[in-house]
Parts: sequence; structure tokens; C-alpha cells
Amino acid sequence: MIDRKPTLKYRGVEVIAAASACDAARSVKNVRLLSAEAPRLPLATCDRPAICKCIYRHFDERRQGPRRENEHATVTFAHQGTEWRKRPGRRDSDYA
Repeated sequence: MIDRKPTLKYRGVEVIAAASACDAARSVKNVRLLSAEAPRLPLATCDRPAICKCIYRHFDERRQGPRRENEHATVTFAHQGTEWRKRPGRRDSDYA
């Protein structure tokens, strides 16, 4: 049986501009894109397509930096202030 690596839904790429890169490659430098949405190299607006040496850097995930799913752990206390919502609701059953 062959073990396959799971398909990564948010696999991303970043264009690595060569030292003599055109302005088009420099404009997308340090920008992560989904692999499916990445432009073909050389870029359509490249003014030196015959000598283009730009490449892709691949990532398992397009997102970078801290994830929000870890932020909920920072709030570990309940509200200790005065409860201002003292009025009953608008339904008839709230007054019974």
C-alpha cells in the first residue's frame, strides 16, 4: 500500500525575484499566493522573459504569522464588572 501525503487545501507559493529581475517580479516579491492562483513564470508583464530566472518558493500553507485560533487562550477570566442588562426581554413570557 502506498501512503500518500494529504492534499493541502491552502498550499501557497511566493515569487523569488532574481538579482536582475524585472519590475513585475519585484512588485510581487514577498507576496504569498495560493498555488492555484499563482501566475505562470515568466510573468506576463516581464520585460525580459528570455532571460528570466525567477522561481517559486513553495509553502504548505499560504498564511503566515500567528494564527487566530491560538488567541482565544489569552482571555482566561470572566467579566467581573456590573451587569447592565437587567431589563427583561420583549416577549410576553419574559414578564410571567
